[in-house]
Amino acid sequence: MKPEKFEYTTMAQRYTARYPLLTYLSIQVNFWIIANVLLALVISLYSKISSLIYGIHVMMELKSMLVMAVIAGIFYGVSYGLLAHYLERRFFRNLTLGKVILLKTLGSVVLLILLLLLLRHLFWSFYIDLASEKGTNLSNEIWDNVFYLLLVYYFFMAVLISYINQVNKKYGPGVLIPLLLGRYRHPREEDRIFMFMDLKSSTTYAEKLGHLKYSSFIRDYFDDINQLLLPFRAQVYQYVGDEIVVMWSEKEGLINNFCLMFFFACQQQFKTRADYYLNKYGIVPEFKAGLHSGRVSAVEIGEIKKDIAYHGDTINTTARIQSICNEHNKSFLISNYLLSKIELDPNIKIENIGNILLRGKSEKIEIASIEYIKNH
Repeated sequence: MKPEKFEYTTMAQRYTARYPLLTYLSIQVNFWIIANVLLALVISLYSKISSLIYGIHVMMELKSMLVMAVIAGIFYGVSYGLLAHYLERRFFRNLTLGKVILLKTLGSVVLLILLLLLLRHLFWSFYIDLASEKGTNLSNEIWDNVFYLLLVYYFFMAVLISYINQVNKKYGPGVLIPLLLGRYRHPREEDRIFMFMDLKSSTTYAEKLGHLKYSSFIRDYFDDINQLLLPFRAQVYQYVGDEIVVMWSEKEGLINNFCLMFFFACQQQFKTRADYYLNKYGIVPEFKAGLHSGRVSAVEIGEIKKDIAYHGDTINTTARIQSICNEHNKSFLISNYLLSKIELDPNIKIENIGNILLRGKSEKIEIASIEYIKNH
């Protein structure tokens, strides 16, 4: 098997997991630098056209405008990023996508107004004096038009950037750019680890709670799992009913036994949140999981709704491993193929289940169960 190359997606996921706030701020800064550079280019070209038609002297060179655009992009990107990050953590978790985009846009406009007022208070008189020395008249009416121009432009850019942020969030760190560049337009092979996690006693829960409250329960269940994705460098491949499929590149999943420890971290998460679930639903989520790795093909699919799909026997085998958890009264099963690649620590207990002929398979596969035993 060829060693996995270090790629942009892997780098982005590692950086996001280690520095989530810094990653978010850097993305916003890049977006707003691009937005400001675009505005500077438009203003520069329009000014040159106006000077050619009307003989108007252009005061500012393009180079100076680009420097200002970059500085303003850094300042505004950091300010906007901090505001959006705070609002998202505090208020946006339970809001619809439309409301999130609208509120972020309104927040960016309010922030822009405050920054422009500060700019006018600190620097506008300086520009008036400078223009007067060069024989140019800068009036408050000119400022008002500049203010409205920037307000309209930044409003639409804020809507666009907020939408891009949500799309990027949908695919996860480091996936959107390769998707835009056509990385998955044609099938490509990747070595991946898959974990199928299924809720235990889901039918009983659904009957007890009713479909509306059960849907709320599943949403909270998935939200708690999602909080652990970045620390363990995991990605959500798909949600299927009350089942969630999580994956890693093989190289990432084997680091610090992330692909194993993620399962135990989820167990601990639900123990910590047990009072919340008992008070709201009267039950605490319990789940089972199957874990396996292998080579799969990845390809971009769909026209109306685009996504990245993974195909191969590895995925089917992982699903079958998870399906026999109840049969062997185990919560976490793993293939020995993957287990042989993992450096186990003393806190992990392994029990060999044996060679099992999984449903739909022609050959048996060796499977083991895993438990995490804390040393006291």
